[in-house]
Formats: sequence, C-alpha cells, structure tokens
Amino acid sequence: MKKDKKGFLAEFRDFIMRGNVLDMAIGVIVATSFGKITTSLVNDVLMPFLGGIIGEIDLTMLNWTMIPVVKDAAGEITKEAVVIGFGSLLATIIDFVLIAFFIFLMIKVFNKTREIAEAKLKKQKEEEAVVEEVKAPTTEELLAEILSEIKKQNNE
Repeated sequence: MKKDKKGFLAEFRDFIMRGNVLDMAIGVIVATSFGKITTSLVNDVLMPFLGGIIGEIDLTMLNWTMIPVVKDAAGEITKEAVVIGFGSLLATIIDFVLIAFFIFLMIKVFNKTREIAEAKLKKQKEEEAVVEEVKAPTTEELLAEILSEIKKQNNE
C-alpha cells in the first residue's frame, strides 16, 4: 500500500477551505453575536423592566437562602451560606426563550422567502416551456415547408 504523502498542513488547509467548515464558522460567529444581543436584551432591558413591575428589584438578585452564613464571635465568616439563585435561573430561561423565538422567526422568514423564490422559478420555467412549445413548428408544418421548397426547386 502506498501512503499519501500529503503534508499535515496541506491537509489542514484543505479541510479549513471546504465550504461546509467556512459556513459553520460563520454560523458560530453570528450565533455568538446574536446570543450577546439577546443576553443584553434580557439583562439590560427586560429584567429591569420586570423588576420595576414587581417592586423595583433586580430579578437576578432574587435568591433563597437555604442555610445562612455562619460567623464566629469576631464576625468572621466561618461557613458560607447555601443560596439558590432562582432569579438568575429566571433570567437564563427568558434568555433561552427569546433566542429560540428569534431563531424561529428567522427560519420562518427564510423558509417563506425560499418558497416565494421557488414559486417564481417554477412559474418562469412553465412560461418558458409554453413559449418553446409555441415557437416549435409541428411535424406537419415542417413537411409542408419541405414540400413547398421542393415544388419551388422543380418549377425553376
């Protein structure tokens, strides 16, 4: 068996330059940026708004302390409190729902645009087929033309 002597770097270059990998990289970059936008929307706009409605509190700061902090006689913390941060969970859930909703809208718009483009292309092809059918002479017409040409040549 003869081994392919292609170098590692050449193989890596070929792998990176494939269309699928580039498309995937672009998708990851766009998705990361999109995630930052929705996270900012949730943390900087929606959560303060909801906190204001509930009572001017930051929902991400909503916690439930299961076990309080333990301090010694000098006031030093000897054992940290056990806290469940359900406000942060709520913010993360809202963030997820918003991202999923915006992705759903983007896919819906993309699919609708593709359907419209496919319908236009199909209609255009049908119109071209009709025009080609109209332009093409029938067999009888061709035979009639041949016959008239033969008659012209015989009369000369």
